[in-house]
Amino acid sequence: MIGNKRRISLAAGALAALACAAVGRAEAAQCGNTAAGFDAWKREFADEARGRASAASLAALMNTTYSTATISADRGQKSFRLSLDQFLAKRGGPAIVSRGRALKRSQAALFDQIEQRYGVPPGPLLAIWGMETGFGAVKGNVNTLSAVATLAYDCRRSAFFTDQLYAALTLIDRGVLNSGTRGAAHGEIGHTQFLPKNVLTYGTGGDLNNVNAALTSTANFLKAHGWRAGAGYQPGEPNFVAIQGWNAAPVYQRAIALLGKQIDGD
Repeated sequence: MIGNKRRISLAAGALAALACAAVGRAEAAQCGNTAAGFDAWKREFADEARGRASAASLAALMNTTYSTATISADRGQKSFRLSLDQFLAKRGGPAIVSRGRALKRSQAALFDQIEQRYGVPPGPLLAIWGMETGFGAVKGNVNTLSAVATLAYDCRRSAFFTDQLYAALTLIDRGVLNSGTRGAAHGEIGHTQFLPKNVLTYGTGGDLNNVNAALTSTANFLKAHGWRAGAGYQPGEPNFVAIQGWNAAPVYQRAIALLGKQIDGD
């Protein structure tokens, strides 16, 4: 009898949990694919987020606007389907190598410090820096919070960018971001374009618009993704897995590895 009662109790508990989950799903903020539902979604999201995000950060969220520039960029990432040679030509591979080699020499002390601490040589860091922003020349001019909120609302990758949005709200509370922060179209910021969750997880402190902070944070990211000091980083070598963690596009991964090798080979 005791065993039967316990089984009945467990079954009832499981049913209650499923019912609660169903209610939670029903009450979740509704994603959309046009600007029409964005304001309603913000209100629903803010209601769900109370207690998890501060009133100040949610007030900043309510002031965001639907970013058509973000949606356009998200739908237009055709360069990742190019061959490696085409991709490098489009991104200016030779110019990245030339500038990267010059920076490796002029900033030798910084890169030595980074390699001693994280095990990451200059080449891949400079390749990432050059590929992401042209060594800081083009960091983007899209409102960061609006970009992340737009992608959290957009149905294509809502779950991924909802996590990024919560991270962005935390960064607002910490003073790292504010309602006027601007960056790339998907919400990336700084010299090497960190998404908000990566800022929280791998940022080493300081403003990522500062070169030192951006490069040390990037090295920290690579180390956390399995980088081993002294090991190779070309496809098939141990550290290539860390480069794969940086960007999901195979052509981008191979480009970083190749440009890094050419910079380090100087």
